[in-house]
Amino acid sequence: MRERKPPVAPLPRSLRWLWYLLAGLVGLLLVSPLIGPTDIPGLVVLQIVLHQLTQGLLAPNACAGFALADPCATYITIVWEFRIPAVVLAIAVGASLGISGGSLQGVFRNPLADPFLLGISSGGTLGAVVAFLYFFDNPELLNGLLPLFAFVGSLGTALLILAVARTRASSVETLLLVGVALSSFLSAMVAFLLLYHQQSSQQVYDWLLGSVAYASWGQIDITFAILLVASLLLIAHARALNLLQLGADIAQSAGVDPRRLRVRLIFLASITTAVAVAFTGIIGFVGLVSPHIVRRLVSFDYRVVLAGSLVVGAVFLLVAWDAALLVGVGTVGIFTAFAGVPFFLYVLFRRGRTSSMGGSE
Repeated sequence: MRERKPPVAPLPRSLRWLWYLLAGLVGLLLVSPLIGPTDIPGLVVLQIVLHQLTQGLLAPNACAGFALADPCATYITIVWEFRIPAVVLAIAVGASLGISGGSLQGVFRNPLADPFLLGISSGGTLGAVVAFLYFFDNPELLNGLLPLFAFVGSLGTALLILAVARTRASSVETLLLVGVALSSFLSAMVAFLLLYHQQSSQQVYDWLLGSVAYASWGQIDITFAILLVASLLLIAHARALNLLQLGADIAQSAGVDPRRLRVRLIFLASITTAVAVAFTGIIGFVGLVSPHIVRRLVSFDYRVVLAGSLVVGAVFLLVAWDAALLVGVGTVGIFTAFAGVPFFLYVLFRRGRTSSMGGSE
């Protein structure tokens, strides 16, 4: 029997917050390339970006008007090959983790679901580490296999969590315990692999802590392509997610198949998580924090939550990356954890006052 389309509800008026967030993201996009260990004047950075984007039509001499200590080509390499790719990848990965977290919270109907906390990121990490260690000597093959291995690890972990959650009524406590157990087991597997491949261990170390420092334009192309397709498909299921929050029976009566919906959304969330893990390593709490901020500021409507989580996730990770650069650290996962752990504890204790995500948290 063909599924009927869920009823359409009007969008909330508080969407202005999304515009504020988008404006903040644009502002960060302009400021972030200025941050780095090498002191480069802001106008030089702007001229380099214009020069590269227009193939020299605008700002034909990228460093004109400035007496610089090093050749202009050096600054072009720093800005265009290192800083800009890192900023763009941070935006793409943050958006991926944000919408993944929003989708999983809707699927499991609890506010603590997150690719990192549920072990999905760890599954992707195990797959990516296997690819990294065994194909490290062949960069071209590695670039193709890394997302595939990470995807398999993320999807396998997600499906296992879904199977356990369905048999135990998908309570928050069960999901947390399963996620912690899987994360510990998968982390042990990663440590075991690194123990027997010590020559590559140091190169993998920074990646495991989560970083966009090694971003490349090829990674950005892959990430944005998959993010675009997966995000559109996830947002297309937003109305069905709204009905699922009312209960499986109500969703079924409205023409939504809860089982198929869960499988589809976990599959799509795993894709976006896999891409993020493949190129940046483990970056936690972005998927947990982003949907909560959207629900607080804008709406509980999943049409808004999913779209807003893209923007908040991008802003969150880019701010964390800027903070890492300002203190001279190349790993961004440390700073997302600094912000995410207190937020997680806040949500955990506040949740005791309510029993539904449809009400106040």
